[in-house]
Amino acid sequence: MNLALFGAGAWGTALAVSAAVRQPTLLWTRSPAHCAQMRDARVNAHYLDGVTLPPALAVTADFDAALAHARGGLAIIATPMAGLVEVLQRMPAQGADAPGVLWLCKGFEHDSGRLGHEVARAVHPQARRVGVLSGPSFAIEVARGQPTALVVASADAALRDDCVRALHGESLRIYTSDDVIGVEVGGAVKNVLAIAMGICDGLASAGSDRPGIGLNARAALITRGLAEMTRLGVALGARGETFMGLSGLGDLVLTATGDLSRNRQVGLLLARGVALPAILTQLGHVAEGVLCADTVLQRARSLGVAMPITQAVVEVLQGRTTPARALAQLMSRDARAETGP
Repeated sequence: MNLALFGAGAWGTALAVSAAVRQPTLLWTRSPAHCAQMRDARVNAHYLDGVTLPPALAVTADFDAALAHARGGLAIIATPMAGLVEVLQRMPAQGADAPGVLWLCKGFEHDSGRLGHEVARAVHPQARRVGVLSGPSFAIEVARGQPTALVVASADAALRDDCVRALHGESLRIYTSDDVIGVEVGGAVKNVLAIAMGICDGLASAGSDRPGIGLNARAALITRGLAEMTRLGVALGARGETFMGLSGLGDLVLTATGDLSRNRQVGLLLARGVALPAILTQLGHVAEGVLCADTVLQRARSLGVAMPITQAVVEVLQGRTTPARALAQLMSRDARAETGP
């Protein structure tokens, strides 16, 4: 089955490296200079340095050539959420040769507040062979062939099966779901919660004199963050049990505790007093939690869903409170039943 990856960041490159050993795979980048660098050096030095691109992996900056390669197979969009609509607009909605389309984007679109499936529905209302591929995954580990499990979610069972056939292998396990909303909400909200976890851990390592910052706080934050994520997802139409799976609890634990997480790094640096613009410059890559935190909060408010941890993150990112004060406010909230908001 032919695969084309649209977007040569770390995650798109990693999945292309993994897939190329099993399927005819092509990696598209919008930059001719980036394409030439990868072709010549056989490494994506900017986004995934140290990982050799396999000889079977083709690289192009020609969008039409990449789309032609995917015809009858799979097109996997690996841009940030901000780039999803543009790539979808350049793809055919239907037709005998139209590829199945999956996206790896995790987040809410900044201006509209839409999830990926809502973006796809707005661009191609009649498209059916579309879905999301998500789950707990650091790009470098996928590229190295370290064991990873993902979930593909789509209303189209044939597309889910195609994804399994194309990507499932010894080191990459693909599970399936028809709960697109749940999988997308989990992938989006965990980025915001990872910033909160970074703040918590950063305050501890900075020697905060507030008692209770440590592993106990980490467990509480993950648990209550999962409750926030689930409430929002269910309000949007997801099934609650989805959030106990790979794209909910699994992705949250990885992103909130793993040192390779960019969103966690944002929180750690905020807790140490580094200004947000300097943090983003230092990271050099997109941290989706920063981009979508306020959007998550606004969408939750429109549905009457309480998300106090997300609200605290937004206030810190917008400079309305300090990390230490935000944590103190969370700890001073009134007692309530565990199932409550």
